[in-house]
Amino acid sequence: MKIAIFENIMTPGGHEVDFDRILVEELTGLGHEVSFYVPEGFRFGMDYHVPVTYLAGASVQYTSARGIKKVFLSIRREQRRFGWYRKLYAAAETGAFDALIVPTSTYRYLRALTHSVLRRSPVPIIFIQHGVNPREAPKFLDAADQLAPYPNIRPTVITFGETIFDQRRSNIHTVLPPAFIPRDIKVESSPLLRKDEPITIGFFGQFRREKRLEDFLRVYLAGHYTRPVRLLVQGSTMHDEDAKEFDRIIAAYEGRGIEFLHRGLIGAEWQRAIADVDVLLMPYSAPRYRYHWGAMLFTAIGFQKPVLTSDDMNPEVFAEFEIGRTFRSGDMKALGKCLERFINEYDVNAPGYHAALARAAERYSPKTLAVRLTELMTHHENRGDR
Repeated sequence: MKIAIFENIMTPGGHEVDFDRILVEELTGLGHEVSFYVPEGFRFGMDYHVPVTYLAGASVQYTSARGIKKVFLSIRREQRRFGWYRKLYAAAETGAFDALIVPTSTYRYLRALTHSVLRRSPVPIIFIQHGVNPREAPKFLDAADQLAPYPNIRPTVITFGETIFDQRRSNIHTVLPPAFIPRDIKVESSPLLRKDEPITIGFFGQFRREKRLEDFLRVYLAGHYTRPVRLLVQGSTMHDEDAKEFDRIIAAYEGRGIEFLHRGLIGAEWQRAIADVDVLLMPYSAPRYRYHWGAMLFTAIGFQKPVLTSDDMNPEVFAEFEIGRTFRSGDMKALGKCLERFINEYDVNAPGYHAALARAAERYSPKTLAVRLTELMTHHENRGDR
C-alpha cells in the first residue's frame, strides 16, 4: 500500500518525532510505501528518508498568544486546516496514496472534518487521538457520530480499553500504545548490577512545573539508602520562564550528588542517555496520565528499564506487568518511602522487573501498532474494539 502521513505539528524533537518514526519504519518494514504531507515551511525534527509533499499554507502557532491575538490565530489555524484538507482530498482523488494517517489529532480535527470535503475521502483516513479525557469525550464522541456516515473516516484512540468511558461506536477504533525502542544504537541486554555498583536513576524529559522536580529532589536527598545510588536529571525547556526556573533549581542542588543536563536530546544521543541509566523515574502527577499514554513510561518499556512512578501513570500497565513500583499520586511522603524501598530492595527485585519488562515489550511492540493500523486501513470493522 501507498500510505501517506499528514503531519502538521512541528517540533525539533521529542516523542512526537519518535512516534512518526515508529509509523514510518514499522509500516515500511511491513512492505508499505510511506510518504509525508506537511504544510509549507514545515521543518522536520529528523530525516525519515521518505518522500515529502508540501501543502500550501504554513502552520499557525499560538502557544504563547493571549487574548484577541490568540482568537485571531486560532481562526486562521482552522482556515489553514480546511485548506490542507481540500488538498489532501484532491491528492486522494488522483490516487496519490491508498490510505492516510493523521498521527496526532484531537476532536478539533474531526470537528473541522465534518465541514470539509475530505470527509468523503475515497481512501481510508485514520485520525489517531492519543487518549481522551472526560472533558474532551463528549466533543470527541459527537464529532465521531457526525462522521459515522462516512466509512473511510476512522477515528482511532490510543488506549488500553475497548470503549471510550464505557461508550462504544462502530466507527471508533482503539489501538495499544507502542513502546519506544533503541533504533540508532546497539544496546546490550540489561545486566544485573553488583551490590557495590551504584544504581543510576534517570529523570528525563521536558521541564514543566507539574512534574514537581524540586519537591522530588528534596525527597530524594532526605532518603536513607543502603546501597550506592546516583541521580541524573535531564530537562529541556521551551519557554523562558521554565528555563529560568530550571536554572534556579540546578544552582540550588548541583554538587549534591545530582548531575544535571539542561538541554534537549535527540536521536542517538537521547537513546544513549536512556540506555546508560538503570532506572527511569517519573515522580510527576497529573490526572491526564490516566487518560493519555505516558511516552516516558513506554520509553522505559522499550529500553527495558524498571520504573518508579505515581499511581496515575497508566495504571492498566502496572495491573498486568510489575515493571517497577508506584506511589500514591501527589503524596511526597509516600514517594519518599517508595523511593527508599525501591532502591534498597532493587537487587532482590530487579530480575522480576526485567522479566515483566520483556513481556510488556512484546505486548506493546511497535510492530503490533503497525499491524493494527494496517488492518484498520484495509477493511472496515463493525465494532470499535481490538
